[in-house]
Amino acid sequence: MRKTILLGATLLASATLIAAAHADSLADAKAYIAKVTAPVTKWDGPTTGPKAAGKKLIVIVSTDQRNGGARGVSEGVVEAAKVLGWDTRVIDGQGSVSARAEGISQAISLKADGLVLDAIDAAEQASAIEPALKAGLKIVGWHSGPKPGPMEKYGIFTNITTDPLEVAKAAATYAVADSDGKAGVIVFTDSAYAIAIAKSDAMAAVIKACSTCTLLSVEDTPLADAANRMPQLTTSLLTRYGAKWTYALSINDLTFDFMAPALQSAGIAGDGAPHAISAGDGSEPAFQRIKAGEYQVGTVAEPLRLHGWQEVDELNRAFNGVAPSGYVAPPHLFIKANADKDGGPNNIYDPQNGYTDSYKKIWGK
Repeated sequence: MRKTILLGATLLASATLIAAAHADSLADAKAYIAKVTAPVTKWDGPTTGPKAAGKKLIVIVSTDQRNGGARGVSEGVVEAAKVLGWDTRVIDGQGSVSARAEGISQAISLKADGLVLDAIDAAEQASAIEPALKAGLKIVGWHSGPKPGPMEKYGIFTNITTDPLEVAKAAATYAVADSDGKAGVIVFTDSAYAIAIAKSDAMAAVIKACSTCTLLSVEDTPLADAANRMPQLTTSLLTRYGAKWTYALSINDLTFDFMAPALQSAGIAGDGAPHAISAGDGSEPAFQRIKAGEYQVGTVAEPLRLHGWQEVDELNRAFNGVAPSGYVAPPHLFIKANADKDGGPNNIYDPQNGYTDSYKKIWGK
């Protein structure tokens, strides 16, 4: 009898410890979410650098202008370049590998001074980048690799992105916190992009680390074909997992543009499960869905316009023969509670921290 009592006491103590650890972990998750949803009001980027170089032609080759993230960055580049008196041209890769390669070739033909790889994976386009380097173009990337900073292997002066691992952490941690540690998750990725794999792996790791959450699957489906693939894939996953599927995590908001109609057709309410959270980029449709409470609850938005201005600043540093700034913008999660702040009223993350004035001051404009 005494042995039975001791065993029962041991089991009770273990259960108490597990419950306490879970509570601590959940408290940490919620504290982290409070941090990444707080307003961004202070500029933490560069304050020194070279004055503006003379007139330049910058060609922006975009992966796909239907992608809100790529489009937002290209618009920022055009705006910032105009301040410096530089000319710009945007070439739309239209979601095609060959069209992206042709766009880079066009930049050489146009005798561009600088090239922006707008959400174009450097490894995918390595053979097209090489002749651009030989032609003397200075090249910067946005989401061209799995991490921020110079990409010496491909000759890219610097790659600009929010730290994908931090972005992934914010998205997945919100699923943990919002579900009180009970999330049943499917992660959507696109293996054509190294940065996408980095994000999806990190999101999966966060969910696996939550002992009371469940990672149901990781789905690899191309963003360029989301319009065709996502409706049927969503229906199939609903059939396979049913009520177990409570959260959808994706490496891009574009996934949810085409998931939402399928959920609606299945009779799922806009605020019903699965709750969608994106680890980038903060598109206009994503903001609209979050604010309306319709088929998306969060996005770890990137400061797209700011990143466009940073692309121009980094090119200016390259033209002047100085090192990259090394600036990496911190992750910022938008949910319904803060969707009207930090530029949210315009359905884009545009931090009110004076970054345009700071860059103009650096450039002497």
